[in-house]
Amino acid sequence: MTELFNAVARNLILPPASLLLLTALGLLLRRRWRRAGGIVAGFSLALLVLLSSSAGAGFLVRPLEAMATPLREPEKAGAQAIVVLAAGRLRAAPEYDGRDIPDHVALARLRYAAHLHRRTGLPILVSGGAPRAGSTSLADAMASALREDFGVPVRWVEGRSRNTAENAAFSAALLRLDKVERVLLVTDAMHMERARTVFQRAGLRVTDAPTMFFGDQARGALAWVPSAEGMRRSWYATYELIGNAWYWLRSSGAS
Repeated sequence: MTELFNAVARNLILPPASLLLLTALGLLLRRRWRRAGGIVAGFSLALLVLLSSSAGAGFLVRPLEAMATPLREPEKAGAQAIVVLAAGRLRAAPEYDGRDIPDHVALARLRYAAHLHRRTGLPILVSGGAPRAGSTSLADAMASALREDFGVPVRWVEGRSRNTAENAAFSAALLRLDKVERVLLVTDAMHMERARTVFQRAGLRVTDAPTMFFGDQARGALAWVPSAEGMRRSWYATYELIGNAWYWLRSSGAS
């Protein structure tokens, strides 16, 4: 029940739901305060249209991706392992005999992890718990994909974590058993800052290994046309911006 509440609350705070709610609020306010209500509704609707485009999403995406540097020479990083963070999943995929499989976001991370493994020979840890009790962990699904589809071995499977902070804590505990202190951390460029922060707090030395850069992809007139992909990027970027702010506030309070 708690997870359901958190999911509903999260989606109400993030676009497009939050902007649709503001638009509806503005229309309601117009009944009593015509000008103020019109401004709220108009601004919310305009922002919704802007953030629904890939170009508009770029205003949120680029600051996040600017905090992540592409890894140019992984062989020289001095890392001892590759850590890949989970994303989402597709439940009961019929083409895979009803097994849960990684979604397209997770697959992009796995592909890059396989690329890094082939360049460095480093062992891989996959991290991600089960979305609900009794289901396959995200880490297990990722490990199967790496082994079966990419032909890459997986040494550690961390299948208990429910969020990025637990990814870090539980992964660090596993790696310490094998005296691993420095890792290549694989996740999306937008997620890199938040992930790096918690992994460093868990006591690991982190070399960024970000993938999926979107900031420079939105070009031309069509980039300003609203699309589902534009809104997905805005949703994701807003989520990460809020997450970074929350982590900063917690660290400030602790200090």
